[in-house]
Amino acid sequence: MVLLRPLALLLALVVSELYCLSWFIDVSESQGPGATLQSFSFNCSPYIPTLELLHVQPPTTFFNPPSLTRWQGTYVGKMTLSSSARLDALTVNHYELQLRFTCGNQVTEGRLSVNVQRDPNRDQCAGRFASPAGEIIQVRETVTPGTPLYTLLLPGQGAQMNITSAQDPPYFPGPFSIDGQGQLWAPSQGLKGQAQKVFQLQILVTFGQGRSCRGMLTVKVLPVSSSQVSFPQQAQNITIPENLVPGSKVAQVHARGFDVRYEIVSPVPCRLFSIARVDGVVRTTAPLELAQAPDAAVTRLRVKAFERLRPWDSAELDFQVDVQSVNRWPPRCLPALLATQIPETTPVGTFVNTFTCTDPDSPGSTLDYQLLFHSPASASSLCLRDGVLEVNDTLDCDAPGACLQHTASILVLDSGQPPMTTEVPVLVMVTPVNEFSPTCVSRTFRVREDARPHTLLGSVMGTDLDYPHDSIEYSISGGSAPFAVDSLNGEVHLLGPLDYEMQKSYRLTVLLTDHSQDQDPTCHRSGSCTITIEVEVDPGATDIKQTHPGFTAKQGTKGSIEGFVEAPRMETPQAPSSVMSLHHFDGRAQDSREFPFFQTILHLGPLSLQTSSQYLCLPPDIHYLLFP
Repeated sequence: MVLLRPLALLLALVVSELYCLSWFIDVSESQGPGATLQSFSFNCSPYIPTLELLHVQPPTTFFNPPSLTRWQGTYVGKMTLSSSARLDALTVNHYELQLRFTCGNQVTEGRLSVNVQRDPNRDQCAGRFASPAGEIIQVRETVTPGTPLYTLLLPGQGAQMNITSAQDPPYFPGPFSIDGQGQLWAPSQGLKGQAQKVFQLQILVTFGQGRSCRGMLTVKVLPVSSSQVSFPQQAQNITIPENLVPGSKVAQVHARGFDVRYEIVSPVPCRLFSIARVDGVVRTTAPLELAQAPDAAVTRLRVKAFERLRPWDSAELDFQVDVQSVNRWPPRCLPALLATQIPETTPVGTFVNTFTCTDPDSPGSTLDYQLLFHSPASASSLCLRDGVLEVNDTLDCDAPGACLQHTASILVLDSGQPPMTTEVPVLVMVTPVNEFSPTCVSRTFRVREDARPHTLLGSVMGTDLDYPHDSIEYSISGGSAPFAVDSLNGEVHLLGPLDYEMQKSYRLTVLLTDHSQDQDPTCHRSGSCTITIEVEVDPGATDIKQTHPGFTAKQGTKGSIEGFVEAPRMETPQAPSSVMSLHHFDGRAQDSREFPFFQTILHLGPLSLQTSSQYLCLPPDIHYLLFP
């Protein structure tokens, strides 16, 4: 029977006044496919309207999309049942249909409530019970004899149910029975020994007024395991890599028993893992990246296995899942290069440089450090302690080749598998320090008073413990003595004439100043020593005053040079035509002639000193030596 609402509910609405749709209809469960549930009338001039079924609650395919046709200037919409419609008031007795009506720019939504009414005249055998295969139930062979096995739910009251199929022995141990409430009872003889058997029971359901229906119940007898549910394996640890994607297989557990099911009972809820209920396969359910989820490193799982029909028959298995980091990135170090310079006087244990390394795969994990020397190959002056580069031995720049640059590498290894490494280059420059002052040994030099200028008297040998050891400059303190020292090699030379009678010895202070022995070019150290120069007389020279005691010098007027005197006649065994050489040394003369007056050689001849008319003009206050 088609239930249609009165025309009062067939709304003829002006679109501008249509704000909502809300209808309530009742429909009998006996309505079949194609039956009309509701009609709608709309006025949508001058537009062409649309009517849509948005959704149904509870979800079902029992309802067709609404149709919309034009009739006498208005639009009529209809809701009908689909070809799959099977209304059953005992299963679902109420549906909510959400509709949308569109007219031009105006959109209106409304709800159509459908109440399914029971039909007392309808055949009540439905569902799997009424299907050709029938309703299937499973029972254990150990079920108590004469106990209820199943309850068949059918609508209505006063229905009579009878098993019409044969239950003859020996296949049937005894007859099954069913009462008016739909309860199926086990045979009074029980089902022991009937494992793996299948019993098909045809059931006739009779209602009042001669109405009836038929259905089938299939009973499968399950065997009982000889032992309880148990796990053959013991507790175990499973290690998996962190790069497994969700859904990856971790392990599979297996328990002895009949029709066993599995579940994780700890932790609950289990965020990272799940177990298949039937086959016991444990799989990942979330990413296991330890950098983002460090708590995923260790998970202790407790799995319960139980029989499906006897859940109290169960066993539990504990095992641990260790997630191992996957080594994808080598350690990262800051700074990436260690370059520094330290003075040679740096104490042992001083920090040279520090750096920080982390493992991107496993932040906070322990790293291993190794110091590898390149130049020199086996240096012990540096060491690595707890990631800090330190001075390990006394540094020395005072031996050839000792003050140099140390080139090395710090090898950083992580704890992943396989281990990955990072190499940090190290460059340490040891700079020199001017630690020692130059020294020299006092010496004595002897020189004849007739030695010529530039005569080498000897050398001052300076030493310096700083390297390079010959970086010394020499000088003489004060400049009045007729001597000079070479600034580079310390050689002492004669600069001017010597006079034994005027000064028999000289004491000179030689200054030594080092250079190029410190990182700072302005840093110098100095030292000094004393040298003694002894003047020796020339054994082959003749002193005029000694050989000619009568020789006197007086102020004369000869010549144009002031200060010259006439010398008296001197007796000499030389011939008048001989040449006499007169040497004098300007040791203490202070005349007006140009300076220095180092040496003058006079050639007199032909000259006869025996005549009284010959006079020798000589500078005053000068010691003369006459050589025949």
